[in-house]
Amino acid sequence: MSAFLVMMVLPLLLALAAGWDLASYTIPNLLSVAIAAAFLIFAVLSGLSGAAWGTHLAAGLVALVAGFALFTARWIGGGDAKLFAATALWFGFGDLASYAIVAALLGGVLTIALLVARRVPLPATLIRQGWIARLHDQKSGVPYGVALAAGALVVLPSAQILRAAGLT
Repeated sequence: MSAFLVMMVLPLLLALAAGWDLASYTIPNLLSVAIAAAFLIFAVLSGLSGAAWGTHLAAGLVALVAGFALFTARWIGGGDAKLFAATALWFGFGDLASYAIVAALLGGVLTIALLVARRVPLPATLIRQGWIARLHDQKSGVPYGVALAAGALVVLPSAQILRAAGLT
């Protein structure tokens, strides 16, 4: 069951968060709560030690503080900050830096891609799609949850949490 949580449930929830952010520039709190709750269930089922629990929870807290600092600076949205923290629970300190770096790099690529795409007129069929028109709007921000989710999916195959799931 712990392998199912880390290999199926977590990626599904991350994909939902990315899709939701892409379509609406929001990430429902329920998705971040579900990611955190799935980690807690995983931790119990996989028999994480008390020390491991502590480091994973501390990593989540550090990510929450960092995320809300970025939110306060208006660099990311509140949903992004919560998604970052919930996902950091899964990575702990062992993979948190890798996750943050990969997500930041993917966020940069996404930002550049949107800036370039926003300079090109959209075909009429695409303009009628509300979410595409919103993405194309130069006044819109960047759905950073996409980069956070993608970063997690890139780091996950080599993450230490897979050992706790019995996958390596």
